[in-house]
Amino acid sequence: MTDSSAVWVGEAKRYDQTRPTPPLVLIDILTQLIHIPCPELVVDLGCGTGRSTTIWNERAAQVIGIEPSEPMRSVAIQNLATLTSSTTISYQDGVAHQTGFESNSVDIVTCAQAFHWMEPTATLAEIARILRPGGVFAAYDYSWPPTIHWEIDQIFQEVDRRFEHLIATRGTPAERPGWAKEQHLERMQQSRVFQHTQELVLHHCEYGDANRFIGLILSSGYSHQLKHGTVTEQEIGFDRLRQVAHELIGKQPIPWYFSYHVRIGIR
Repeated sequence: MTDSSAVWVGEAKRYDQTRPTPPLVLIDILTQLIHIPCPELVVDLGCGTGRSTTIWNERAAQVIGIEPSEPMRSVAIQNLATLTSSTTISYQDGVAHQTGFESNSVDIVTCAQAFHWMEPTATLAEIARILRPGGVFAAYDYSWPPTIHWEIDQIFQEVDRRFEHLIATRGTPAERPGWAKEQHLERMQQSRVFQHTQELVLHHCEYGDANRFIGLILSSGYSHQLKHGTVTEQEIGFDRLRQVAHELIGKQPIPWYFSYHVRIGIR
């Protein structure tokens, strides 16, 4: 797994406040695929602050989130107190390729917006080991940024191009994801540990204002590089993006549309 821990230091709360919650229909799809309405055990790899873990509240007998970043895990644990009722949800330190679970013991393994940080060969072998026969693995990622205004998207694309170019020459390789999301399904197929693989797209709507949008963008690693002076807001055009976001989105929350690409593997 790529060492991404430094990227999230001091960013866990921003991440939790700005990132989206996965669409609940994903649970309906995965449980239907394994023919079990209420799974005994769901494991969420690279769970971050737990947004992708707590959606399973009252939908599984036991849910365990695995997260190597202590700040992220701490926020996830704190968030459990906000649930009015709960399945047995817990979090533990660990990495995706060494989970420590017994073989053939897990019904569903998920990985939300994190599989690109994980070395795929070892991770997929571990997933295959812990999944019971007929169990399902789902690696899913959402569109970045969400669809809000085409003008904002156009400016963001330019900001991101500048950012990526400068980080490629100035940044620390270990702090950048190592495996392209677009190849997740191909890598799952090449692993030959699944009897069936497929990809589907889900759509989800949330609401946010300009401040949430800026926080969302910063939560992708921009903040880490800006804080450490690797790049400046001016040279990547982030100051312009901030201005336009406040002009077009403003202080009142408006709809944001997320498209989720879900890669599924049946063990």
